[in-house]
Amino acid sequence: MKQEGDVLFLEYVVKALVDNPSDVKIVRTVDEMGVLLTLSLNPADMGKIIGRMGNTAKAIRTLLRVVGMKNNARVNLKINEPEGAPPREIKASKTVDESLEDLKI
Repeated sequence: MKQEGDVLFLEYVVKALVDNPSDVKIVRTVDEMGVLLTLSLNPADMGKIIGRMGNTAKAIRTLLRVVGMKNNARVNLKINEPEGAPPREIKASKTVDESLEDLKI
């Protein structure tokens, strides 16, 4: 079975970033919305793929859109949350007053 270019590209990029490349699994589905690549990986590697503030994941998604445009397809990426993963903490941002106090204005 011939693998699609978008899957090969994603696999190459992700395996280069993670510590457990053998755990990388990609499922490709196509529907009326376009191509959906679902990525599963070792829970220890989640941080490497998501990146700070989600920047690595955003960059990978942007590159996949470019790969998709080359093939006249809309490509989206879904990253599966590992089972049993602790809930992510969402840090509340400071209020305006707290920020001004930090600046000592």
